[in-house]
Amino acid sequence: MKKAFILPLLLSILFLSASEASRQTSVQRLRYSSYKSQTRIVVDVSGPIVFAGKRISDPDRLFFDIENCILSRKVKTSIPIMDGILKTVRMSQYKEHTVRVVLDIDKLTKYSVFLLDDPYRLVIDVYTEIDGEPQKEIKGSPKSLPDNNLNKIETIVIDAGHGGKDPGAIGPGGLQEKDITLHVGKKLGAILEQRHGVKIIYTRDKDIFVPLNERTEIANSHKSDLFISIHVNASEQRKARGIETYFLNWTNNREALRVAARENKISINKMEKIQDGLQVILQDLARNNKREESMRLAHTVQSALVNTLRSDYSKIENLGVKYALFYVLVGAEMPSILVEVSFISNHEEERRLAADSYRNKVAEAIAKGIDAYISQSTLVVDTFQTHASGG
Repeated sequence: MKKAFILPLLLSILFLSASEASRQTSVQRLRYSSYKSQTRIVVDVSGPIVFAGKRISDPDRLFFDIENCILSRKVKTSIPIMDGILKTVRMSQYKEHTVRVVLDIDKLTKYSVFLLDDPYRLVIDVYTEIDGEPQKEIKGSPKSLPDNNLNKIETIVIDAGHGGKDPGAIGPGGLQEKDITLHVGKKLGAILEQRHGVKIIYTRDKDIFVPLNERTEIANSHKSDLFISIHVNASEQRKARGIETYFLNWTNNREALRVAARENKISINKMEKIQDGLQVILQDLARNNKREESMRLAHTVQSALVNTLRSDYSKIENLGVKYALFYVLVGAEMPSILVEVSFISNHEEERRLAADSYRNKVAEAIAKGIDAYISQSTLVVDTFQTHASGG
């Protein structure tokens, strides 16, 4: 039986103007990744595109028309999936200059779709409810029932932002974000391995380029328990400084939109259009406690960063916990956060970021925040189990 809130989502969102896609593009590849509660479809294209989509019934399916586009001769046009969410995904040259992508639905609750550049691709995430009916609140229990696996953190994926041909933000002295995030990420992984004996997976452990959508796919494919994405902030205002931690959600905060747009490598205007298209999906991220746990993880990490760094450094500004649409967090099946550890655009903070001692301190602070999150999770679960058993 389908739930009443299944999205009758009619997408007719043009992410790019027709003038931006004036030259005809081609579909280069069709691929998918299947996880516990979602399936991700990726359509690789050779250039910028516009598209429109719709869900229709009898039989139940989604289709997306990519305009001013043709199929490459070598592309595989049909892939059987049969993962309980989708049956197949297929493509055809629907019209002379329109490629149609069709997703044959088995069991789908909601979906989101967005475009990524460098390389160009259309990403479609389809979701299903995996836990049946919503859990009922037990008298005396916390309002949000805890995930009993939270005290069993076994695998953590650490995502060092940017890399390879993508340097990220560059400071006035020439320091590159990609080098800082890689150092902090590897140091953080070493600390967590030694301290907790957890398995650490790196989205990159050297100076290579990894597309944004593939970073989340790495976390999902390894069934990670946490996803930590590390970045360095930047602003046109050279005096801007401080630390902030994000989780994924819809926002109308202009500054949060600016940060997300920079990390997503798109304009703020395009960021707003894409977010409007995904608003319902983002606001429904509370399923399976993922949004609440991401928010709690963000708070423990932010607090640890600020308190730890203030013990050794002056003028550490606490910019707080915020939320925005970061592509690298979309589709993550585990609590996930994005940390902006300082402003590389600020002369003093760039000098600090250039020093191994500061980078190591940042890694140690993030590790402390994760420690606090794990400890709180264990306490919450134990408390809930005591209440539920009548103890």
